[in-house]
Amino acid sequence: MFDSITETLTNVFGRWRSKGRLSEKNIREGMREVRMALLEADVNYKVVKDFVRRVTEKAVGEEVIKGVNPAQQVVKIVQDELTELMGPTDPTIPFNPKGVTVIMLAGLQGSGKTTTCAKLAAYLVRKGRQPMLVAADIQRPGAVEQLKILGGEAGVPVYAEAGSAPPKICGQAVKQARKEGRDTVILDTAGRLHIDEPLMQELREIVKRTKPHQTYLVADAMTGQDAVTSAGEFDRQLPLDGVILTKLDGDARGGAALSIKAVTGKPVKFAGVSERLDGLEEFHPDRMAQRILGMGDIVTLVEKAQQHIDQEQAEEMRRKLEEASFTLDDFLLQMDQIEKMGSLKDLMGMIPGMSQQLGQMDFDESEIGRVKAVIQSMTPQEKASPEIIDAPRRYRIARGSGTTTSDVVELIKQFKTMKKMVQSMTQGGGLMGKLAGFQMKRAKRKRMKEVPRGPKRKKKRKR
Repeated sequence: MFDSITETLTNVFGRWRSKGRLSEKNIREGMREVRMALLEADVNYKVVKDFVRRVTEKAVGEEVIKGVNPAQQVVKIVQDELTELMGPTDPTIPFNPKGVTVIMLAGLQGSGKTTTCAKLAAYLVRKGRQPMLVAADIQRPGAVEQLKILGGEAGVPVYAEAGSAPPKICGQAVKQARKEGRDTVILDTAGRLHIDEPLMQELREIVKRTKPHQTYLVADAMTGQDAVTSAGEFDRQLPLDGVILTKLDGDARGGAALSIKAVTGKPVKFAGVSERLDGLEEFHPDRMAQRILGMGDIVTLVEKAQQHIDQEQAEEMRRKLEEASFTLDDFLLQMDQIEKMGSLKDLMGMIPGMSQQLGQMDFDESEIGRVKAVIQSMTPQEKASPEIIDAPRRYRIARGSGTTTSDVVELIKQFKTMKKMVQSMTQGGGLMGKLAGFQMKRAKRKRMKEVPRGPKRKKKRKR
């Protein structure tokens, strides 16, 4: 996300840092580039105009120009203004202390509303809640069945009624939730291709019947300013408590995330960052500003690790590292745990300084799948002692994994290097940082091979 904005900001900041002192001319020239990048990212024109004006006014002040490190101070101003632009917001949900909390999700058709309902339910389960999903979207064919399947994957019950109107379904669902001891009800309402009176009347009737404690608009981030426009229209007809932006991982521009709070006044509560059930993140403006500026997001990375990495397995891994008994089976387990946390490219982007390097890397997510296939085609003895893998074994492993013998050789080489790196986890950096560095070195070596070199010069021997 935000790839185009991040790239432009990184280039501008690099030029600023290369200058001993910053002048008003330098700053204004850089901010013109920032302005164009924001507009190309589909950020609202008025939002861009106000943002550039505020940053420029603060950046050309005497206090900044005469500072010890003026470039860093300007970067800090940009970071603060980005945080202010997207916030303040509180991602927590105010639950009803006296009974069932009702949360209604509304949105246009195709915004990812049904999937988001299931993601929100899975998020609440991780928070210790007992949610119930309500299939009130009877307009879209397959919506009810889709919610039932997703609810089953999340381990959350789904309330549905055939032949009933959505307001009645929602009202009955709240009563059923009380009977079953459920503390949260999530209403999946119908959407339309556009906002129309029948849609809004149905939503108002649901509100009248269920009196939701929170109403969130689900908006597709990839629609850019259309998402901002629909948020404003929904809020005029149906007061909203916040917005959930979906498909933020598929939008390299990020204009909706930067515009929606400033234009509508409604905070972004959550962001959909993958299609997985755990792909719903709390929206933190300060962390998002750091990602946009290429500073990473260590806090979110640590939270993901705590959520997905088993502590007992981590302790066992630590013991193996200390005893130097780390095997290919352990390596496979590490990759499985990393994959549970999400896209490796996104995770590496959360490491400070990595976002600038990702664009230069020959990054292939499918390589992890090939590596896993090779390891899974080995015998237990080969996984424990890869040095015994000779030519016939390499041929057998390659055939079993659908790869080549050179892939097998390369994996064993990588494992030996990775083993040394993983054994130094306790000395700082961690596996993610080491893996990122390893990928960078491989990409650098590949680029160096592509650069033609002249004849080697003989070194003069000292007499």
